[in-house]
This record gives sequence, structure tokens and C-alpha cells, in this order.
Amino acid sequence: MSVLLSDFIKEKRRQLKLTQPELAERAGVGLRFVRELEQGKESVRLDKVNQVLALFGSEIGVVKKNEG
Repeated sequence: MSVLLSDFIKEKRRQLKLTQPELAERAGVGLRFVRELEQGKESVRLDKVNQVLALFGSEIGVVKKNEG
């Protein structure tokens, strides 16, 4: 099962009952970044994504695609 990063972030934020500004402050990123992340913007900095994901005990990295 594949989950979109934007959906994962939104769901985890809601589970913790955080607003977008609260998430941004806790993660040490800007509010605009959180908004773009939750909207599914494709060009985001992975280091900042991992700052947000660290609050949820997660991280993102390179995954080899199956070719064939």
C-alpha cells in the first residue's frame, strides 16, 4: 500500500492535534513549507521533510525502483 507523503503528514499532524503553525514551529521549518508539503508540492527539500517527519518517528530516503 502506497501512502502519499502529503496525506501522511496531514494525518500525523491531526493525530497530534497540531495546527500547521504549531507543526512548523516544532519542526523548525517555515509555515509556508508545511503548507506546501501538505498540498503535495513536488519540489521540497528532503532535509526539511525529514525535520518534519522526525516528529513522527519517521524519515524519507532513497528507494530503488523496480525496473522490469
